[in-house]
Amino acid sequence: MKNTLFAALLFCSATVYAQTPEPKRIMKHITFLASDKMKGRGTGSPENAKAAAYVAKQFKKYGLAPLGTDGYFQSFTAKVRRVVVPDSLREARNVIGFLDNQAEYTIVIGAHYDHLGEGRQGSSLAKGSEGQIHNGADDNASGVAGLLELARHYTQNKEKEPYNVLFMAYGAEELGLQGSRFFLQNPTLPLAKMNFMLCMDMIGRYNPERGIGIGGYGTADAWPAIFKDVTASVKFFTDRAGNGGSDNAAFYAKKIPVLFFHTGGHPDYHTPTDDADKIDAKAETAILELAIRLIDNAMKHPKLVFTPVQ
Repeated sequence: MKNTLFAALLFCSATVYAQTPEPKRIMKHITFLASDKMKGRGTGSPENAKAAAYVAKQFKKYGLAPLGTDGYFQSFTAKVRRVVVPDSLREARNVIGFLDNQAEYTIVIGAHYDHLGEGRQGSSLAKGSEGQIHNGADDNASGVAGLLELARHYTQNKEKEPYNVLFMAYGAEELGLQGSRFFLQNPTLPLAKMNFMLCMDMIGRYNPERGIGIGGYGTADAWPAIFKDVTASVKFFTDRAGNGGSDNAAFYAKKIPVLFFHTGGHPDYHTPTDDADKIDAKAETAILELAIRLIDNAMKHPKLVFTPVQ
């Protein structure tokens, strides 16, 4: 009997542990997405499609229902505005997985998976960088790793949450939020059913002096109550604005409350030196644990009321 009880407790403990974000898993995702073999995941490239397939594979593994227009995928045509290549139109896709808790409203968690490829789409900040691989480990393999860890956490939770969760990896963000804007113009879930959107873009280079910034604090009436008494092992601060930074801006424009997680700029931003060995996976784990606390607190509230930020 004692052995049976011990085994049961061990199983439960392992189950709980499996739900927790882990540095090893974070680095596994980032190392794959930001490897030289992925050639910077430029929109329209075979490697960009491979990154999308990688995300879809993880979504399927975690049991998320496909909510694209073709399984997990929602295809669209992206335009390169600052053209330094012969073609300006690129095939792109969003990757969309749905955790259906049979709730009325849905929380959206998103991160973009594209980057600058080999520096030919016009947004590299390094001189003479055309032809060099821009791995984009922080921007935004770190956010995709966070997206996948949150998907793992909520799909393995034994208790059914009072909200559904829509997990989205956006394409063509670096070309002007084109993936998130396309989705919002062609939603596979009614916008009126969305509670709020949490965006993760560049969460892998934590600076303890700065802390993790969380934008969008002013976009809903309930955010102050949701943040109240929340603590974390990393320093964090809030900013009221919700209309800048990344794909959160597209949702804010549709009057959907947002939160935007970002660890700040650094000299490797949009250069060929944004590599996986510079990621602080332990700090990112703590950031994801903070995100979980905020999401769980938000689930205790009714649907949030959008407030514009002046």
